[in-house]
Order: sequence, then C-alpha cells, then structure tokens
Amino acid sequence: MILLIILIFLILGYFLIQYIRNILEIHSLSRQLEEIERGSHIELTTQSRQKHLLKLCRQLNRLQKLYNQNQIRYEKAEKQLKQNITSLAHDIRTPLTGATGYIQLAQESFYEMEQQTHYLQAAENRMKELEHMLEELFLYTKLTSEEFELTMQEVQVLPLLSDCLVELYWKFEEKKITPEIFFESEGICIWTDEEALRRIFHNLIQNALLHGTGGIIIRQKTVSLKETHPSKSSAPLPSKQYICLTFENTISETSKPDPNQIFERFYKADSSRQKGSSGLGLFIVKELTEKMNGTIRAELNGETLKMIVMFHVKH
Repeated sequence: MILLIILIFLILGYFLIQYIRNILEIHSLSRQLEEIERGSHIELTTQSRQKHLLKLCRQLNRLQKLYNQNQIRYEKAEKQLKQNITSLAHDIRTPLTGATGYIQLAQESFYEMEQQTHYLQAAENRMKELEHMLEELFLYTKLTSEEFELTMQEVQVLPLLSDCLVELYWKFEEKKITPEIFFESEGICIWTDEEALRRIFHNLIQNALLHGTGGIIIRQKTVSLKETHPSKSSAPLPSKQYICLTFENTISETSKPDPNQIFERFYKADSSRQKGSSGLGLFIVKELTEKMNGTIRAELNGETLKMIVMFHVKH
C-alpha cells in the first residue's frame, strides 16, 4: 500500500514538473512574441521536446515568416504606388503645361491670325493628349472592376483601323510620316467589342508614334492553328483561323523596352517620361485583348519593335 502511494506521488510529481515546464515554455514563447511585436526579427525557440509545443513553435515561425513576406510586399507595393502617382501627376502636367504655353503665345499674337491659329491648334492637340490620358485612367479603373462587361458583335477590322489612323492624323503630320497598311483580306471580320478594339488600335498606334523614330507598318494576315484535345491519345481538332495583326515600328536606343515587361502597369522604357503617356496604354491593350479571348505579344529585334495581336476570325 505504501509503495502504491509512493508510486502515485511520483507520477503526480512527474506531471507537475511537466506542467510547470510547459507553463515556463509558454511564458518564454509569450516573451519572444512580445519582442517580435516590438519589431524584433528573432525566430521563436523552445527548450521543450514535447511534440505539441514543438509543433506550435514551428507553426508560429511559419506565420511570422508569411507575415514578414506580406509586409515586405505591401511596403514595396506602397512605395511603387507612390512613385507611380508622382510620375503620373508629372505626365498629366506635361500636356497641360504645353497647352497653357500655346494659349499664351496665341494671346500674344492676337494680330497675326495665321500664327494664332497655329498656336491654338497646337494647344488643342495637347489637350487631346491630356483627354486621352484621363480616358486611360478611367478605363483602367473600369478594367479592374468585376462589373466590367464587353458587348461582342461582328466588326470589320480595316474600316475601324482606318478611323483610328484618321483620328491621329495630326500626329502623323507633326512627325511627317505616313503609315503603311498591308491587308491580305480587306473585308475580314472578327467577333469583338467595337469600342474595345478601337481602344486597342488607338493605343498601339499611339505607342508607335510616341516612342518610334520612323513610320509605322501595320500588316494583316490570316493564319490557321491546329488545336488538340487535352489528352495526347485523342485525335486533333480541326484547324481554326485567326487574324494576325502586326504593328511594327523602329525605336531609339533610349526607348528600347523589355518585351517581358512592356505590358505591365505604368511601365516605361523611356526614362525621361517627357512624352505625354500615362504608362497604362499597353497594359490596357493586353487586358482588353485577353478579355476578348485574343492574345498579344511583343518582339524586339534590333531597333524594330513588333506588337502581334491575334483574334479568332468570324465567318
């Protein structure tokens, strides 16, 4: 009987010691967490060999690592956002300042009608640039919304492209260049949203005019691509026809973009940022193209930049 009582006391003593150790380890972890809360980057440690405490320690360390990674990403994104806002504010001021300057020149040349007309036209063109940038910002906010919808219909490509070229005629005149258009099929149509396609064409032409050093060449051809079943053992599906549109222009050494980054938000290859661009044009092009089940990619070969857009042909 005495041995049984002694054995019970020993067992109780063992569990009491383990309990006290666990309490001390929990207090130790609590103190370490308080240090981390104050900004320390220490890794949680425990002297206990008990599985549940070791598991808890590992889980807390994983959570801390995940939190630190998220914090770094957040701080980086916040810093990038501030830089983008600063750059965008500068970009918006550029055409606005230019328009103001031309209006002042027009006022000073009140009695010289030809010069005044020239300055007022130049001011109007700068305001068009500003309007285009603000439209891109508005469209960007719409694209990032889940409520954004497209109205798909049959659209003839060449007349729409021609309208976009006419809208930017004054810019071609300023640069003294003429676009070259080569279409295999002038009557070709695609299933798309007309306004979205107009924006795609406008932004691609605008990009070539802003950053190009020469003319712009736009080519259209129809290509057939074979589509296969996910299973390799299945027979291939019939070929589908796609319209391939290539926007090609030469660029200067300082404006050479990275084809892997060119469609990112606010990306600009030209460090001077003096060309009246929001940095959202090609990002919008990619987003709209993909929303209409198309694809776009950029190729840089020496001083030649190609934007290649592909859509399924509407028969």
